Amino acid sequence: MDRDEVRALLHKVSAGTATAEEALGELVRGPLSGRSGAGFEDLGFARLDTHRALRTGDPEVVYGAGKTPAQTVALLTALLAQPGDRAALATRLPDEALDAVSLAFPEARIDTDARCAAVGEPLSPRGRVLVVSAGTSDEAVAREAAFVATEFGCSTGIVRDVGVAGIHRLLAVREDLDAADCLIVVAGMDGALPSVVAGLVGTPVIAVPTSVGYGSSFGGIAALLTMLNSCGPGVLVCNIDNGFGAAVAAARMLRRVAHADAAQPVPPVTPATTVPVGS
Repeated sequence: MDRDEVRALLHKVSAGTATAEEALGELVRGPLSGRSGAGFEDLGFARLDTHRALRTGDPEVVYGAGKTPAQTVALLTALLAQPGDRAALATRLPDEALDAVSLAFPEARIDTDARCAAVGEPLSPRGRVLVVSAGTSDEAVAREAAFVATEFGCSTGIVRDVGVAGIHRLLAVREDLDAADCLIVVAGMDGALPSVVAGLVGTPVIAVPTSVGYGSSFGGIAALLTMLNSCGPGVLVCNIDNGFGAAVAAARMLRRVAHADAAQPVPPVTPATTVPVGS
């Protein structure tokens, strides 16, 4: 159960379509409880955070690396058992875990390139996120970002292979970049693409360095430092290969904007007072 679902529940109470006792029962069965009575579900090998969605707006996501296939399936099953409508999501799944999730949940949405899986109904999209990758070697991180952004409620697209070694490829999609609400720009090697993108459009840019490159790229550190030192305004930087973190950040920004737009009418635009130069 996340904040949107609690808000909807409170609206039902306010409108008289649900009683206070019914709402209390939903909350007790939801993230404020769990079998432990402390906001988490103790599975023996892990303590699933059942309260996270209410605190942050998003439920816990299973990080599949280092877990057995059985543990991944158990965590997804426990997430699905929680009240609310959010899908259960797992990232960085090894091949064996992808197979296990596919077998346990035939209806799961699985992207083998992104190494991600989602079980349950997807959110209705709000806001447009465009994932921009420098090269084909960045595909896995770009796909992870696109998969997670979609599952977190964004309308998502990918623009592939527009790195700065062939700048005309990027210029050809400038209008697409400008039309998005948020850009996730994924690049390895010298990591220059986010700076160039930020100089072309005013769209917020979340930069993701990848561990792609020759020896002096130091596993993505060179790209990371380039992005941190970007002269392009509005560039925010995630950790190396962290498409997941970039997607969550983008989705939360767009969700905040959607809530603000829904809560308040847009004030009318008033002409600015022009002050003559030198006055």
